[in-house]
Amino acid sequence: MMPRLNRSSTLPALVGLAISVAACVPRLTPLTGAPVAVERMPRTTLAPGHRKIVFNWDLDDREMSGRGEGAAQIAAPDSVRLDFFLAGGFGGAAILIGDTLRAPGGNMVRRMIPPPTLLWAALGRVAVPNLPDTVIRSDGAVLRADIGRPVAWRLSFRGDTLVRAEHVDGGRVVEWVERTDASHIRYRDESGRRTLQLTVTRTDQAPEFDASIWHFDR
Repeated sequence: MMPRLNRSSTLPALVGLAISVAACVPRLTPLTGAPVAVERMPRTTLAPGHRKIVFNWDLDDREMSGRGEGAAQIAAPDSVRLDFFLAGGFGGAAILIGDTLRAPGGNMVRRMIPPPTLLWAALGRVAVPNLPDTVIRSDGAVLRADIGRPVAWRLSFRGDTLVRAEHVDGGRVVEWVERTDASHIRYRDESGRRTLQLTVTRTDQAPEFDASIWHFDR
């Protein structure tokens, strides 16, 4: 027999948990600096050709943690395959083509990677959904763009390089990617309290990849 829930006690607990989680999610700070024309926003794309990036990864969240090595096989303009390796074995894989993400390893693999827009941001490519209203301001060497009404995305650039992408919901930054430099990338899911850190150890130019890498064996 299923146990009966005491709604009078569980409802306040659930409400309290929701409030606690919301309180941990930071609010979006107002844009500062001088107004900039929308046309000046950098149109960052993947570098032409094919590259293979080798990295170390470190995942930490409330339910699981782990670390290992990985590789990203990137083909311009909009394709990447990610393979994750745990110590002593294979951890999982994902393929992102355009805005379509496939990760057959189940929930574990999904927890290891950002959603498509932020995964592209981690690789330096802007792939934000087409939304009305963009406001851009220049603050010193940093250019920031708020996209959507209400704001759904904030992008930060240093020169022509994307250094941070923030997903905004209800005026709060629910998840973000930050690229400290070309070798250090951090993804944070604020509501899920999940952090993925990537440290790039090698980047190689590559010949065209075999077509089989864009498919998973059945």
